Amino acid sequence: MSPKITKSPFIAITDDFPGYELESFNINPHLANNLDRVLIPGGFIQDRYTLTTLRQWLPFNSNACILLYCRIERLACDIAIDLANESFVALCVLKGGYVFFNDLLDKIRHFYRYRYANTSQTPNGVPDFAQQIRVEFIRLKSYEDEKSTSNLKVIGIESLESLRGKNVLIVEDIIDTGNTMVRLLELLKKYDLKSIRVTSLFVKRTPLSNGYTPEYVGFNIPNEFIVGCNMDYNEYFRELNHVCVMNEIGKQKYSMKNIK
Repeated sequence: MSPKITKSPFIAITDDFPGYELESFNINPHLANNLDRVLIPGGFIQDRYTLTTLRQWLPFNSNACILLYCRIERLACDIAIDLANESFVALCVLKGGYVFFNDLLDKIRHFYRYRYANTSQTPNGVPDFAQQIRVEFIRLKSYEDEKSTSNLKVIGIESLESLRGKNVLIVEDIIDTGNTMVRLLELLKKYDLKSIRVTSLFVKRTPLSNGYTPEYVGFNIPNEFIVGCNMDYNEYFRELNHVCVMNEIGKQKYSMKNIK
């Protein structure tokens, strides 16, 4: 009998974690002037380094960060096991979520391909049907500057009715206050979904949080406004390859009142 794989806990970046100096990375100087530090190097998220390489490069006391390099892969494993061989709709929250979305689905398909999902409910442990992963996109607009507003604009999928009776996996880049996701979940409840799960690469620890936590969380991070790895500040800084913390100069310079 194969050992049971338990659901993985999120990785917490502590409030006192100093991050990494910008000068240690190849970041455009014009962008670096608006940043405070690198919180999570992109390679740790995207699985571009081997564990041996990470141990050689990281400071001795950064053991927690060694775990980051395979985080998306482990989230994919958790999701593949929970969904077993059931078909589902993967709902990507644009714009920030699509890079995470692509990486996650690629790894979920990998686990299905090698039968890491639970097949105990099918004859001989082999599913007798083709599993379908349907992809849909939705954009939720609720941010202006670094604050989450109360107004939610939903753009994307032609009809939410097409989700009725389906297993749905919502893929988001970051959960801040949780208000946007709670409003989306309330909206989707009207369509009698078979199941609904949410995964977010980041969940921010903020006093403004409503307490909502997704089923699958990559990293639990301090109350800082982060950009990079396709996360933006008023549509700027998406192209950064690392997760960085904005400084006050950058927030002022790229605030809506200064770029309109």
